[in-house]
Amino acid sequence: MPLRAPKGFIDESDPKVCQIGHPAPPWLINYADLMTEMVCFFIILYALSAALNKDVGKGKEQLDKLMREGKVAGEVKIEREGMKISIQEKGDMAFFESGKADITPGMISVLEKISPTIKDLSRQFDIVVEGHTDAIPINDEYFGSNWELSSARATTVVEYLVKEKGFDPSHLAAMGYGQFQPVAANDSPENRAKNRRVVFFVKTMKPHAPPPPGTALPSAPAQPEAAPAQGAAAAKAP
Repeated sequence: MPLRAPKGFIDESDPKVCQIGHPAPPWLINYADLMTEMVCFFIILYALSAALNKDVGKGKEQLDKLMREGKVAGEVKIEREGMKISIQEKGDMAFFESGKADITPGMISVLEKISPTIKDLSRQFDIVVEGHTDAIPINDEYFGSNWELSSARATTVVEYLVKEKGFDPSHLAAMGYGQFQPVAANDSPENRAKNRRVVFFVKTMKPHAPPPPGTALPSAPAQPEAAPAQGAAAAKAP
């Protein structure tokens, strides 16, 4: 016995009801194609929002030129979230002392070359300095893991940019990834050198507002003064 439609419902035999397996109306195919193309178009705009910014494009060209000329080793990529400037060690030049966070003259030379471009970008966008290490474990009196080491190295770079190159510290941050985002297998000295890198992540998705004219830039936090020795305090006491 066939089911009957409840009172007030359209019967399934009515021609206005599209049966399962019946073709869709002809206009629906063109409409679906149009919607798909529009979605793809806006996804491309979203992914290349950084490339559409003339300042970001200019900065990428300047950094690409330095890398093509062999002055800096690394690569520049524009991704959905922003632009990533990856700086890698080249030859025997190390960025940091082995197992330490102190920057070497080689790293200072690289920062001298790229800091003008990055400083211009930092006036419009926030920048995160990422530290990356190879997979050789570390556990000494200074650092208990590669996470700690990479975070300390990124912080050292941020402090150098603020103190020596005049960057606004409110637009910089440091982050350590340890050995957990490698770009090559840690099976040779050459590949481990590729993984020991510093990445400048320019966050183009949310540009910050420029400060009002005449506003002084915040300075780096001052180091606390050492407490006077106990003997010296006792000598001053009445």
